[in-house]
Amino acid sequence: MQASSSGLARNPRLAEFLLALGGFGIGTSEFVIMGLMNRVAGDLAVSVPQVGYAISSYALGVVVGAPLISALAARVPKRALLIALMLVFALGNIASAMAPGFWSFVGLRFIAGLPHGAYFGVAALVAAGAVPVDQRARAIARVMMGLTVAILIGAPLGTWAGNLFGWQVAFGAVGGIALFTALLIRLWVPVQPFDAHASPLRELSALVKQRVLVTVAIACIGCGGMFAIFSYVMPTLTNQAGMSEALGPLVLVIFGLGSIAGNLVGGRAADKNLMRAIPATLVWCAVIQGLFYFAANNVWTGLLFVGLVGSSMALAPALQTRLMDVAEDAQTMAASLNHAAFNGANALGAWLAGLVISAGFSWSSTGLVGTGLALCGLVLFAVGRWLEKRYPPTRVAVVH
Repeated sequence: MQASSSGLARNPRLAEFLLALGGFGIGTSEFVIMGLMNRVAGDLAVSVPQVGYAISSYALGVVVGAPLISALAARVPKRALLIALMLVFALGNIASAMAPGFWSFVGLRFIAGLPHGAYFGVAALVAAGAVPVDQRARAIARVMMGLTVAILIGAPLGTWAGNLFGWQVAFGAVGGIALFTALLIRLWVPVQPFDAHASPLRELSALVKQRVLVTVAIACIGCGGMFAIFSYVMPTLTNQAGMSEALGPLVLVIFGLGSIAGNLVGGRAADKNLMRAIPATLVWCAVIQGLFYFAANNVWTGLLFVGLVGSSMALAPALQTRLMDVAEDAQTMAASLNHAAFNGANALGAWLAGLVISAGFSWSSTGLVGTGLALCGLVLFAVGRWLEKRYPPTRVAVVH
């Protein structure tokens, strides 16, 4: 028997690795299209900006799918749900590779995005349930490592293969990874005790919990700065610092390394003192993203700060753990909302950065946008703590 019938895995590191493998496939699918935009546009006879609709469609799928799946699948055992989510994700990516036209491709990217938030949310719960309580954030960070490794390896490799052999190869390969992950989860990830009292209404109760909403808002706004910078990092360094386009893959590698380091350090800091780790990380984000404004005038300092900006990923395991702490009975919904919020941060950061650049400010002004968003996240955290002390949370009664 490969998996324990209790929540604790006999080999939690193996279970975490397999869950991270699914995250690697999801991360690759999300980011690889940014390097294949020209190829997709040419093959599907649309402009490059129009390909952005496919990126937005995927993000919309994440935002819609996270709460919807969490509510509807409230009584589905977690391991079975993870397998189902991987199968839907595989179908969406394989079908994307076979899309006959542009708008069908956009629609299929929406389907591929539906399992994203729910998968990471459920995987975080499974990983946290497989280790002692004081190691939860580190377990979550190891699962989310799949996403950061996708930025470092998956997306660049998929971009190379897609440009060489056709963009369809990249999405087909992601579909294959998802199918393989579903099989491995079935074999090696532990079955956790089934909650007979779970219900859609109980999961939806997360949406009216003050502390859940504040934490989601911190993720959506406070994390937006990293995406504001990352979305425009290539034109920033090439146009402002004079970097050669040939160094483009190096930029992704450095950002990926920074994301991995931030993810690991953030998980350890959250396990040590969660409520200090969150504001401390937001201050770090505000400082290093603001300094990017000056560093981007030079290629090498710009590259250094690309890695430091990537370390903003330290917020992810801390906020994920906080949501699990405050969600009470609505664990799946709250855990999934974190990843919907991160996609909201992606959209918000990129949009605000685009407005600033279009208004005539320098490319590196994206760093100032990042500082502003991180400080807003810090204010939200402070307001949330004040509200929590002034109005202590009460449990919301739901009908099972």
